[in-house]
Amino acid sequence: LESRLFFLHKGIEKLFESMSFARGAELAERISGDSSVAHGLAFCMAVERCAGVDVPKRAAYLRVVFQELERLYNHIADVGAICTDTGFAVANAHAMRLREDVLRLNERLVGHRLLRGAIVPGGLAIKDLLNTQIADVLNTVWRVRDDLDEVVAMALNNTLVLDRLHATGILTNRTARDLQVTGIAARASGIDADTRRDHPYAAYGQLNVRVPVFQEGDVWARMMVRVEEVRESVKLIVQALGDLPVGELLAPISSLPPESSAFGLVEGWRGPIWHWIVVGENGMPARVKVKDPSFSNWPALNYAILNNIVPDFPLCNKSFNLSYAGNDL
Repeated sequence: LESRLFFLHKGIEKLFESMSFARGAELAERISGDSSVAHGLAFCMAVERCAGVDVPKRAAYLRVVFQELERLYNHIADVGAICTDTGFAVANAHAMRLREDVLRLNERLVGHRLLRGAIVPGGLAIKDLLNTQIADVLNTVWRVRDDLDEVVAMALNNTLVLDRLHATGILTNRTARDLQVTGIAARASGIDADTRRDHPYAAYGQLNVRVPVFQEGDVWARMMVRVEEVRESVKLIVQALGDLPVGELLAPISSLPPESSAFGLVEGWRGPIWHWIVVGENGMPARVKVKDPSFSNWPALNYAILNNIVPDFPLCNKSFNLSYAGNDL
């Protein structure tokens, strides 16, 4: 396999330079639709650091909740899709049902299924969550976790599924390190790294983040990283809402110092996402640089498919599930 990318190049980094930072946050959310929260948060963090503004604690905790909800619905969908590529479509039907439950929860919380418009520079642009909404979140994520555990058990008790998952699409630890692979693919190949734990942001520094790591490097390991991260996301959501402090949700940012620059680094559901911004003399973006984890991980797929049969290519590809839009920008 020789990947040929960048057919989706959209000039997004240049487009940032034509809009305000408030509009830039909206554009960041649209870089890769399934990572709206992660890209928006990385951009907003960079803006906040340029402005020297600390986000209110309540907003920081809710940012954790929103990012884990995004991780939740994406991982659930991937588990189902991987099972589909083994021919076990019933697991995908259940996974899509659970994904829809999370997307509908998102809409009930902020008015958008992908949580767009919630995270803005300085905090959150939503009405504060009511106790009934918090209870809704807890009940939904607990139920989704329990249902997914049943789906996973059903799939892993099927020998035909296991035969397709084990020893398929192996990415060795050495190759992963040589290619600087990140996120899910890295943790499935024995690389113990997660920005939420290693470089805490939002409220992750006050939470107990457990990072699942597997050594096998195959499709099974990449699926199991997702399964374990679903369980961990539910724990983090419950912990964040249980420790949720009172207070404001937004610290307004009026202006940014000219020629200032900063990074925003977050752990998206695929892996680390960073945004680097430079403020121009007019207070507008002079330069914005974005890196999506797909940019690091696409070359690894070329190696993971070696020595596999052709029908296993879709299975290997789905186990990485990389973003063309996030890579090409």
